[in-house]
Amino acid sequence: MNETKPPEFKTQFAEDVFKGLTSYPKKISSKFFYDEKGDELFQKIMELPEYYLTGKEYDILVQHREEIGDAFSSFNGFDLIELGAGDGKKTKVLLRHFQEKSYDYKYLPVDISKNVLEQLSGSLLQEFPGLDVEPQQGTYANVLTRLADYRDRKKVILFLGSNIGNLTPEEAVAFLKKISSAMHEKDLFFMGVDQKKEPQVILDAYNDSAGVTEAFNKNLLTRMNRELEADFDPETFMHWPLYNPETGVAKSYLVSTKEQTVQVNALNLEVHFHKWETIHTEVSQKYDDTSIAWLAEEAGLEMAGSWADKDNCYKNYLFKRTGL
Repeated sequence: MNETKPPEFKTQFAEDVFKGLTSYPKKISSKFFYDEKGDELFQKIMELPEYYLTGKEYDILVQHREEIGDAFSSFNGFDLIELGAGDGKKTKVLLRHFQEKSYDYKYLPVDISKNVLEQLSGSLLQEFPGLDVEPQQGTYANVLTRLADYRDRKKVILFLGSNIGNLTPEEAVAFLKKISSAMHEKDLFFMGVDQKKEPQVILDAYNDSAGVTEAFNKNLLTRMNRELEADFDPETFMHWPLYNPETGVAKSYLVSTKEQTVQVNALNLEVHFHKWETIHTEVSQKYDDTSIAWLAEEAGLEMAGSWADKDNCYKNYLFKRTGL
């Protein structure tokens, strides 16, 4: 492997790929799944029968929108800040309810993808013509730092889709501490969390019969080919998900099916793969009430409410900041 470091990295993607492919074991963060093609594939994943997470959370929001709306509302209005807004399908359940109740609020969708924000803004304009929308492009950390100064009225921070599961427990605590530090006395944090359950159900969600999740994972290789002048052959890698019911961790890998060497020309990098060597691309941690309570306590948050689907397969938790 050529480990001559390029003089500079033009993008965060370039830097992370260089570090990930020169480490052992190899890894690339799942946040880089979401280029334009990745966004499109993830929309398809959310519609798959095996991918229960979206439907379960959608049902919770439909069934409990009244109680959730009552918890969010404030006499002088509120700012609704959503981290990782995506297509807004689930959030629109709440937005529609808020419009019907004539709540005074501003919606601030946050996403790293400019493409996603443009699509969401367009659909909101059509479906909610009078809605006050202020899109925020950037990483969660950067946007949260800016939004910590929003003190004039109540902030409600949304984090749907069990995205907290893409972090290790240690990373989750660090992330939730950033959330907590951006909150003031009346602010709230509303988070969706996939629960531990029958292992095969979880495994099937990351290995659908139509192969869409496989295409989503392999799109990372295509993205490196396009943006970093690499020569990966996706056909020589297999998608491989695992789930450990003891720890509640689901992981996805790309596994090289042969010994091969890949050139990543934009990084002046040559990467050798042994047969069956992996690139770790995703982690999805599953939780229960006990582990969520531990996360919250470590981060300076306390639970203010929770709502579950009828099978206790998925939950949405409401938190406030402690010590204020």
